[in-house]
Amino acid sequence: MSRTLFLSPTLLLTLIFSWGNAPAADPKNELDTAKIEQITGLKGKFSQEENVFKIGKPRTDVKIQVDKLKMPPFMGLASWAAFTPAQNGEVIMTGDTVLFEDEVNPAMSAALDSGLEVTALHNHFLFDQPKVYFMHIGGKGTESQLATGVKKMYDKISEIRAAKPNPVTEFPGMIPHESKITAAPLEKIFDMKGESNNGMFKVTIGREATMHGVRVGKEMGINTWAAFAGSDAQAVVDGDFVLLADELQSVLKTMQAGGINIVAIHQHMTQDKPHYLFIHYWGKGSAQDLAKTVKSALNEISK
Repeated sequence: MSRTLFLSPTLLLTLIFSWGNAPAADPKNELDTAKIEQITGLKGKFSQEENVFKIGKPRTDVKIQVDKLKMPPFMGLASWAAFTPAQNGEVIMTGDTVLFEDEVNPAMSAALDSGLEVTALHNHFLFDQPKVYFMHIGGKGTESQLATGVKKMYDKISEIRAAKPNPVTEFPGMIPHESKITAAPLEKIFDMKGESNNGMFKVTIGREATMHGVRVGKEMGINTWAAFAGSDAQAVVDGDFVLLADELQSVLKTMQAGGINIVAIHQHMTQDKPHYLFIHYWGKGSAQDLAKTVKSALNEISK
């Protein structure tokens, strides 16, 4: 049995108004694809259907196996960046960058320093050798600005592999096997009491959200935490940051500026309101220096 859908005049006007005011790309803004190719040094392909120009850079410099299968770039091991016109003569860019462990944070720094955004960092495979990570990037600006940022990031990756053809399997710096972290100086830096366990130290800071209409917080996983091990002089910190989307870039920059490595950027929930992102990190140095960097990143959230 067929049914007729009736819309009230108010709802109909609202839908028409919303559709008419949705931002659209400027039809006069054509991509300068030659400039993108010239700056990046890479040939690209243009999709007339979607008005997108896309460049690619296959990872052929290191042989990769996944589950004992030799993986060609065609099977998802090629970096790419795609460009499409936006409003007011600008362009937006998105991309995915194939990285080995020792390339992740230098490439991230190169992207952030060039004005690009880093929006996700994760793995795509299990049982891959060497370990492969994927860093998603984005940005808005001119073709020159965005293409230059992509080029600098790709150049940093090439620089690392030229110096050391085989990916490094650990961060520099030693960590004592027995932990003896002094809690008091770190509690002063964080301005809060922490938890000590077998010479280790940890602070946890909660945030609030709702899930399925239920209020949730720190104990349900909406939290930032930092755990310290080793000694006061030779410590390691690892942890998790819970962030809103608009807070991500400033926290990444603050952590990287303090020498703390980002090891993952992703979501933990799907029905949380507001929707949070999570970054995981790992850093080595003096316990107080590491704590000061984490605290500075926390201050970015409170701005």
